Amino acid sequence: MENFENKIADTLFVPLRGRIYCVETFPHLLKDDMVISIKDKIPAEKENAKQSQYTLIASAVRSINMDRYIKKFMEENPDGVIVEIGCGLETTYYRNDDGKHCWYAMDLPEVIEYREKLLPPGERQKLIKGDILKTDWMDKINEEINSKPVIFSAGGLFYYFPKEDVLTTLRNLQQKFKNAQLVFDTLNHWGIKGIKRYMKQVGHEEATMYFYVDDGKDLIREIGEPAKLLKEQKYYSEIPLKGMDLKTKATIKSSDALNMVKMIHLKLN
Repeated sequence: MENFENKIADTLFVPLRGRIYCVETFPHLLKDDMVISIKDKIPAEKENAKQSQYTLIASAVRSINMDRYIKKFMEENPDGVIVEIGCGLETTYYRNDDGKHCWYAMDLPEVIEYREKLLPPGERQKLIKGDILKTDWMDKINEEINSKPVIFSAGGLFYYFPKEDVLTTLRNLQQKFKNAQLVFDTLNHWGIKGIKRYMKQVGHEEATMYFYVDDGKDLIREIGEPAKLLKEQKYYSEIPLKGMDLKTKATIKSSDALNMVKMIHLKLN
Protein backbone atom coordinates (compact mmCIF):
# COMPACT_ATOMS: atom_id res chain seq x y z
CA MET A 1 0.00 0.00 0.00
CA GLU A 2 1.32 3.41 -0.99
CA ASN A 3 1.91 5.90 1.78
CA PHE A 4 -0.49 8.68 0.88
CA GLU A 5 1.18 12.01 1.57
CA ASN A 6 -2.16 13.75 1.27
CA LYS A 7 -3.91 13.06 4.58
CA ILE A 8 -7.31 14.00 3.24
CA ALA A 9 -7.05 11.39 0.50
CA ASP A 10 -6.23 8.80 3.16
CA THR A 11 -9.69 9.25 4.71
CA LEU A 12 -11.25 7.40 1.78
CA PHE A 13 -11.02 4.16 3.77
CA VAL A 14 -13.45 5.45 6.42
CA PRO A 15 -16.58 5.37 4.21
CA LEU A 16 -15.41 2.12 2.63
CA ARG A 17 -15.51 0.39 6.02
CA GLY A 18 -18.95 1.89 6.66
CA ARG A 19 -20.37 0.48 3.45
CA ILE A 20 -18.95 -2.97 4.12
CA TYR A 21 -20.47 -2.98 7.60
CA CYS A 22 -23.87 -1.83 6.35
CA VAL A 23 -24.02 -4.36 3.50
CA GLU A 24 -23.15 -7.22 5.84
CA THR A 25 -25.28 -6.12 8.81
CA PHE A 26 -28.20 -4.24 7.22
CA PRO A 27 -28.52 -5.60 3.67
CA HIS A 28 -32.00 -4.13 3.40
CA LEU A 29 -30.38 -0.68 3.50
CA LEU A 30 -27.58 -1.16 1.00
CA LYS A 31 -26.70 -3.79 -1.57
CA ASP A 32 -23.14 -3.49 -2.90
CA ASP A 33 -21.52 -6.63 -4.28
CA MET A 34 -18.44 -4.75 -5.42
CA VAL A 35 -17.54 -3.41 -2.00
CA ILE A 36 -17.75 -6.91 -0.54
CA SER A 37 -15.55 -8.27 -3.32
CA ILE A 38 -12.70 -5.91 -2.31
CA LYS A 39 -13.11 -6.31 1.44
CA ASP A 40 -10.05 -8.54 1.77
CA LYS A 41 -7.93 -6.10 -0.21
CA ILE A 42 -8.11 -3.33 2.39
CA PRO A 43 -4.66 -2.82 3.94
CA ALA A 44 -4.48 -4.16 7.48
CA GLU A 45 -3.30 -0.82 8.85
CA LYS A 46 -6.55 0.74 7.63
CA GLU A 47 -8.69 -1.61 9.72
CA ASN A 48 -7.55 -0.39 13.12
CA ALA A 49 -9.71 2.70 13.55
CA LYS A 50 -12.33 2.36 16.27
CA GLN A 51 -15.84 3.17 15.13
CA SER A 52 -19.28 2.90 16.67
CA GLN A 53 -22.29 1.43 14.93
CA TYR A 54 -23.53 4.96 14.36
CA THR A 55 -20.39 6.22 12.63
CA LEU A 56 -20.26 3.15 10.40
CA ILE A 57 -23.90 3.57 9.40
CA ALA A 58 -23.44 7.31 8.89
CA SER A 59 -20.80 6.65 6.24
CA ALA A 60 -23.05 4.17 4.45
CA VAL A 61 -26.07 6.47 4.55
CA ARG A 62 -24.16 8.97 2.44
CA SER A 63 -23.99 6.38 -0.34
CA ILE A 64 -27.63 5.38 0.14
CA ASN A 65 -28.72 9.00 -0.17
CA MET A 66 -26.49 9.70 -3.17
CA ASP A 67 -27.90 6.65 -4.97
CA ARG A 68 -31.42 7.99 -4.57
CA TYR A 69 -30.62 11.38 -6.14
CA ILE A 70 -28.53 9.88 -8.92
CA LYS A 71 -31.19 7.30 -9.83
CA LYS A 72 -33.84 10.02 -10.07
CA PHE A 73 -31.58 12.09 -12.30
CA MET A 74 -30.96 9.09 -14.56
CA GLU A 75 -34.69 8.41 -14.85
CA GLU A 76 -35.40 12.03 -15.77
CA ASN A 77 -32.40 12.41 -18.11
CA PRO A 78 -31.90 9.41 -20.42
CA ASP A 79 -28.91 11.17 -22.02
CA GLY A 80 -27.57 12.51 -18.72
CA VAL A 81 -24.01 12.25 -17.39
CA ILE A 82 -22.96 11.46 -13.81
CA VAL A 83 -19.75 12.97 -12.45
CA GLU A 84 -18.46 11.93 -9.03
CA ILE A 85 -16.19 14.63 -7.63
CA GLY A 86 -13.76 13.25 -5.06
CA CYS A 87 -14.81 9.70 -5.92
CA GLY A 88 -12.30 8.00 -3.61
CA LEU A 89 -13.13 4.30 -3.42
CA GLU A 90 -16.85 4.83 -3.89
CA THR A 91 -18.69 2.08 -5.72
CA THR A 92 -21.66 4.16 -6.85
CA TYR A 93 -21.22 3.19 -10.49
CA TYR A 94 -21.41 -0.55 -9.79
CA ARG A 95 -24.60 -0.11 -7.74
CA ASN A 96 -26.40 2.10 -10.24
CA ASP A 97 -25.09 1.50 -13.76
CA ASP A 98 -28.03 0.90 -16.10
CA GLY A 99 -26.00 0.10 -19.18
CA LYS A 100 -26.84 3.43 -20.79
CA HIS A 101 -25.52 6.45 -18.91
CA CYS A 102 -21.99 7.81 -19.05
CA TRP A 103 -20.06 8.22 -15.79
CA TYR A 104 -16.96 10.13 -14.74
CA ALA A 105 -15.06 9.66 -11.49
CA MET A 106 -12.62 12.42 -10.50
CA ASP A 107 -10.11 12.59 -7.66
CA LEU A 108 -6.51 13.42 -6.84
CA PRO A 109 -3.91 11.57 -8.95
CA GLU A 110 -2.70 9.37 -6.09
CA VAL A 111 -6.27 8.35 -5.25
CA ILE A 112 -7.15 7.50 -8.86
CA GLU A 113 -3.94 5.47 -9.23
CA TYR A 114 -4.78 3.45 -6.13
CA ARG A 115 -8.42 3.10 -7.16
CA GLU A 116 -7.33 1.60 -10.50
CA LYS A 117 -5.50 -1.15 -8.63
CA LEU A 118 -8.42 -1.98 -6.35
CA LEU A 119 -11.55 -1.51 -8.48
CA PRO A 120 -12.07 -2.76 -12.04
CA PRO A 121 -12.89 0.02 -14.53
CA GLY A 122 -16.55 0.41 -15.40
CA GLU A 123 -17.52 -0.06 -19.03
CA ARG A 124 -19.12 3.41 -19.22
CA GLN A 125 -16.99 5.06 -16.54
CA LYS A 126 -13.97 7.29 -17.14
CA LEU A 127 -11.49 8.07 -14.36
CA ILE A 128 -10.18 11.63 -14.25
CA LYS A 129 -7.16 12.83 -12.29
CA GLY A 130 -7.73 16.33 -11.05
CA ASP A 131 -7.78 18.94 -8.31
CA ILE A 132 -11.16 20.27 -7.23
CA LEU A 133 -9.67 23.75 -6.96
CA LYS A 134 -8.63 23.79 -10.61
CA THR A 135 -10.72 23.77 -13.78
CA ASP A 136 -8.75 21.67 -16.28
CA TRP A 137 -10.73 18.53 -15.40
CA MET A 138 -13.97 20.49 -15.85
CA ASP A 139 -12.86 21.57 -19.33
CA LYS A 140 -12.00 17.99 -20.26
CA ILE A 141 -15.41 16.65 -19.23
CA ASN A 142 -17.27 19.60 -20.72
CA GLU A 143 -15.66 19.04 -24.11
CA GLU A 144 -16.71 15.39 -24.13
CA ILE A 145 -20.32 15.57 -22.92
CA ASN A 146 -21.39 18.20 -25.48
CA SER A 147 -23.98 20.11 -23.41
CA LYS A 148 -25.73 17.00 -22.09
CA PRO A 149 -27.43 17.35 -18.69
CA VAL A 150 -25.02 16.47 -15.91
CA ILE A 151 -25.27 15.79 -12.20
CA PHE A 152 -22.20 16.26 -10.03
CA SER A 153 -22.07 14.30 -6.78
CA ALA A 154 -19.69 15.31 -4.02
CA GLY A 155 -19.87 12.84 -1.16
CA GLY A 156 -17.94 13.67 1.99
CA LEU A 157 -15.86 16.22 0.12
CA PHE A 158 -16.61 19.88 0.73
CA TYR A 159 -16.06 19.63 4.49
CA TYR A 160 -12.31 19.78 3.96
CA PHE A 161 -12.24 23.10 2.11
CA PRO A 162 -12.66 26.71 3.24
CA LYS A 163 -15.99 28.25 2.28
CA GLU A 164 -14.56 30.53 -0.41
CA ASP A 165 -12.86 27.57 -2.11
CA VAL A 166 -16.16 25.68 -2.22
CA LEU A 167 -18.02 28.71 -3.57
CA THR A 168 -15.37 29.22 -6.24
CA THR A 169 -15.69 25.57 -7.31
CA LEU A 170 -19.48 25.79 -7.51
CA ARG A 171 -19.30 29.01 -9.54
CA ASN A 172 -16.77 27.38 -11.88
CA LEU A 173 -19.13 24.45 -12.43
CA GLN A 174 -21.95 26.89 -13.00
CA GLN A 175 -19.96 28.75 -15.67
CA LYS A 176 -18.44 25.72 -17.41
CA PHE A 177 -21.57 23.59 -17.79
CA LYS A 178 -24.86 24.57 -19.39
CA ASN A 179 -27.26 22.14 -17.70
CA ALA A 180 -25.79 21.10 -14.37
CA GLN A 181 -27.07 19.81 -11.05
CA LEU A 182 -25.12 19.11 -7.86
CA VAL A 183 -25.89 16.89 -4.89
CA PHE A 184 -23.73 16.76 -1.78
CA ASP A 185 -23.84 16.04 1.92
CA THR A 186 -22.98 18.70 4.44
CA LEU A 187 -23.25 19.69 8.10
CA ASN A 188 -24.52 22.68 9.99
CA HIS A 189 -22.29 24.52 12.45
CA TRP A 190 -23.14 22.05 15.23
CA GLY A 191 -22.42 19.09 13.02
CA ILE A 192 -18.99 20.34 11.97
CA LYS A 193 -17.93 20.35 15.61
CA GLY A 194 -19.13 16.78 16.07
CA ILE A 195 -17.45 15.40 12.97
CA LYS A 196 -14.13 16.92 13.99
CA ARG A 197 -14.32 14.82 17.16
CA TYR A 198 -15.22 11.78 15.06
CA MET A 199 -12.27 12.23 12.68
CA LYS A 200 -9.96 12.43 15.68
CA GLN A 201 -11.53 9.19 16.98
CA VAL A 202 -10.76 7.34 13.74
CA GLY A 203 -7.21 8.70 13.57
CA HIS A 204 -7.60 11.53 11.06
CA GLU A 205 -7.51 14.65 13.23
CA GLU A 206 -5.02 16.14 10.75
CA ALA A 207 -7.77 16.27 8.08
CA THR A 208 -9.11 19.67 9.14
CA MET A 209 -12.72 20.51 8.30
CA TYR A 210 -14.12 23.93 7.50
CA PHE A 211 -17.20 24.06 5.30
CA TYR A 212 -20.77 23.78 6.57
CA VAL A 213 -24.23 24.96 5.54
CA ASP A 214 -26.82 26.15 8.03
CA ASP A 215 -29.36 27.15 5.37
CA GLY A 216 -29.35 26.04 1.74
CA LYS A 217 -31.11 29.25 0.67
CA ASP A 218 -28.21 31.30 2.01
CA LEU A 219 -25.81 29.13 0.03
CA ILE A 220 -27.78 29.78 -3.16
CA ARG A 221 -27.54 33.52 -2.64
CA GLU A 222 -23.78 33.23 -2.17
CA ILE A 223 -23.30 31.13 -5.31
CA GLY A 224 -25.31 33.61 -7.33
CA GLU A 225 -27.87 33.38 -10.11
CA PRO A 226 -29.16 31.29 -11.76
CA ALA A 227 -28.47 28.70 -9.03
CA LYS A 228 -31.59 27.19 -7.47
CA LEU A 229 -32.15 25.06 -4.38
CA LEU A 230 -34.03 21.92 -5.46
CA LYS A 231 -34.01 20.15 -2.10
CA GLU A 232 -32.55 20.36 1.38
CA GLN A 233 -33.17 17.09 3.20
CA LYS A 234 -32.44 15.72 6.65
CA TYR A 235 -29.72 13.09 6.32
CA TYR A 236 -31.59 10.14 7.86
CA SER A 237 -35.15 11.08 6.86
CA GLU A 238 -35.57 8.06 4.53
CA ILE A 239 -33.53 5.53 6.52
CA PRO A 240 -35.44 2.82 8.45
CA LEU A 241 -33.94 2.28 11.90
CA LYS A 242 -35.06 -1.32 12.39
CA GLY A 243 -32.40 -3.55 13.94
CA MET A 244 -30.07 -0.76 15.04
CA ASP A 245 -28.81 -0.35 18.60
CA LEU A 246 -30.78 1.98 20.84
CA LYS A 247 -27.82 4.36 21.09
CA THR A 248 -27.54 4.48 17.31
CA LYS A 249 -31.26 5.21 16.93
CA ALA A 250 -31.08 7.96 19.56
CA THR A 251 -28.09 9.58 17.87
CA ILE A 252 -29.77 9.46 14.45
CA LYS A 253 -32.98 11.00 15.79
CA SER A 254 -31.02 13.71 17.58
CA SER A 255 -28.99 14.48 14.47
CA ASP A 256 -32.09 14.93 12.32
CA ALA A 257 -33.88 16.92 15.01
CA LEU A 258 -31.00 19.42 15.06
CA ASN A 259 -30.54 19.20 11.25
CA MET A 260 -26.87 18.47 11.92
CA VAL A 261 -26.30 16.52 8.69
CA LYS A 262 -28.18 17.09 5.47
CA MET A 263 -28.33 16.45 1.75
CA ILE A 264 -28.44 19.43 -0.57
CA HIS A 265 -29.53 19.22 -4.21
CA LEU A 266 -28.88 22.24 -6.43
CA LYS A 267 -29.62 23.27 -9.99
CA LEU A 268 -26.54 25.30 -10.88
CA ASN A 269 -27.95 26.81 -14.07
